[in-house]
Amino acid sequence: MNWLSNFARPGLRGKKPEDARDTPDNLWIKDPLSGELIYRTDLESADWVMPSGFHMRIGPEPRFKIMFDEQAWQKIVLPKVATDPLKFKDDKKYIDRLKAARAKVGREDCMAAAYGRIGGSPAVVLVQDFEFMGGSLGMAAGEAFVAAAQAALRRKAAM
Repeated sequence: MNWLSNFARPGLRGKKPEDARDTPDNLWIKDPLSGELIYRTDLESADWVMPSGFHMRIGPEPRFKIMFDEQAWQKIVLPKVATDPLKFKDDKKYIDRLKAARAKVGREDCMAAAYGRIGGSPAVVLVQDFEFMGGSLGMAAGEAFVAAAQAALRRKAAM
């Protein structure tokens, strides 16, 4: 160190580079196969398929947007079920895992259902979201399937 560093601490003062950003973190997405950076809106318009042919994992809402005619659908309300009837224990309590997954994804379970038209025909679509605990099928997933099937029967729609 020299006499100047005793007087003025080295380094830049002011904002950190992270604070100075005007662009969102997810503006560009990297292709896992080629390493190429793709602009997010271009990827969305390509239905989440990379130029290399790699299909990105997407959640239920983007899937419904792609599948249904005119991007129009109605969400089907799925029944609530008992959280942990078996009192399952692992390294972590099952209830704690569920709480963390619900906070991360913003849904009660890995399944989401919607009603709309596909190719002009009425349809009910049930989507499993891998972001919710790896898409693990619990009691709620089974109940969601039954609820979606009943909705399809009521509406005389394909499933």
